Amino acid sequence: MKKTIYHILFAMSCLLTSNSLIAQNNQAVRKLQMAEFAISRLYVDEVNEEELVEKAITSMLEELDPHSTYTNAKEARKMNEPLEGEFEGIGIQFQMMEDTLLVVQPVSGGPSEKVGILAGDRITAVEDTLIAGVKMSTEEIMSRLRGPKGSVVKLTIIRRDIDEPLTFDVKRDKIPIYSLDASYMITPTTGYIRLNKFGANTIEEFQAALSKLQGQGMKDLILDLQGNGGGYLNAAIDLANEFLPQKSLIVYTEGKASKRSEFVAKGNGNFLKGKLVVLVDEYSASASEIVSGAIQDWDRGTIVGRRTFGKGLVQRPIDLPDGSMIRLTIARYYTPSGRCIQKPYEKGEEEDYDNDLAKRLEHGELMHADSIHLPDSLMFKTKRLGRTVYGGGGIMPDYFVPIDTTLYSDYHRDLVAKGVVIKTTLNYIEKNRKALTKSFRKFDDFNRKFEVSNELLDELRKEGEKSGVAFNETEYNTSLPRIKTQLKALIARDIWEMSEYYQVMNQTDNVVQQALKIIEKDG
Repeated sequence: MKKTIYHILFAMSCLLTSNSLIAQNNQAVRKLQMAEFAISRLYVDEVNEEELVEKAITSMLEELDPHSTYTNAKEARKMNEPLEGEFEGIGIQFQMMEDTLLVVQPVSGGPSEKVGILAGDRITAVEDTLIAGVKMSTEEIMSRLRGPKGSVVKLTIIRRDIDEPLTFDVKRDKIPIYSLDASYMITPTTGYIRLNKFGANTIEEFQAALSKLQGQGMKDLILDLQGNGGGYLNAAIDLANEFLPQKSLIVYTEGKASKRSEFVAKGNGNFLKGKLVVLVDEYSASASEIVSGAIQDWDRGTIVGRRTFGKGLVQRPIDLPDGSMIRLTIARYYTPSGRCIQKPYEKGEEEDYDNDLAKRLEHGELMHADSIHLPDSLMFKTKRLGRTVYGGGGIMPDYFVPIDTTLYSDYHRDLVAKGVVIKTTLNYIEKNRKALTKSFRKFDDFNRKFEVSNELLDELRKEGEKSGVAFNETEYNTSLPRIKTQLKALIARDIWEMSEYYQVMNQTDNVVQQALKIIEKDG
């Protein structure tokens, strides 16, 4: 145990020394070593030295920035799973938070998403075994969630704003890790591609979709990065390369101990000509910001939506002897014009940083473009046309599209939050699948002709009442167009794929519709 600790401390000491830090930093390392030595040799009671060291490392990193983190050995082995390969299970990206399994995101098209499990859900029990608050290891939890393809597992879930626990029966399946949610011709000459992450196979998936759409007559492209939280840097570089001429700077990184490193386009991309519109929102982060920033700075395309998240810190993984890992911020990302992607933060104020999006909503930024006020010092010029763009964290869109609140109601929110919309859809499909597939052999026929019936809406209201969502006629009528679109899209997803889901949803998506107007106008 002590040898492991000394190895960790020695590795940290070597790292600091290799970066040519001044003598006082080496002195700080010796101070840390002496403190650990004193505790291990002199403290009155037995102590868990490994736990103490882990807490010390975690505390140090918390004082640096929001993205420098420590991951123990077991967690480190699992952390890249959502970005590469293939696995069997229920299809969720998760994180352990306060002895509870938090669903970060259900895998697109996976078993959990299909039954209505949402990002932010906390899984408290698997079958009849409690997993929350019982100090169960991540490995043991994973073993309970995984199982043979086709087997069913019952999950108990706590959902924000819902008082009572929810239960879901999830049929396990082989989970492919796809980056691409949808690709289709949105007009006879305009293609649409939506990416949910930047993973190991992103560029291959994109190129295959692009080639297919070009074969269908695509001249212009809408690239949807809304909700895309990023992923691998190389995947972002490869995607930007698809659009930019040779030797165009895509992004550069720079830090105190990291010399400027530049990444440039090779000029062999498959969409170097044609109109390009990139869709972003407040959840578009990291790799999404690298791509959209490069496209904007080179005046290659138009950015539409809302200011992106602002995650522009570069982390280097540092493997420790026991299999654990530190992800240490070593540099910042900068767009070709010199804008820093990272939004401001106060050291050690992680909670305030995490609440940034809530603050944007409170201040009206998500509703009104003129609520954003930036100083002239954050003004930059694009590389080709000299247009004014702004730094200060995230990528500011060329065309702002506010969150659509016209169809919002608490009634609809509660229906979604309690899984009523999903459950109603699944019940409907179970009863009518044969009739639906017989009536609509092709999605295009379904998209043109299918109408959400009054009977289905009646079932939705009844299911809502059963789940404790009291019917509110005024709010129901307010949200009715969105409810109908959502039901139709979910039915399409279950019969076909995610691409068909977005074909339905995009018909009423204001960001997508703005993109189409821009392409038509520029034409």
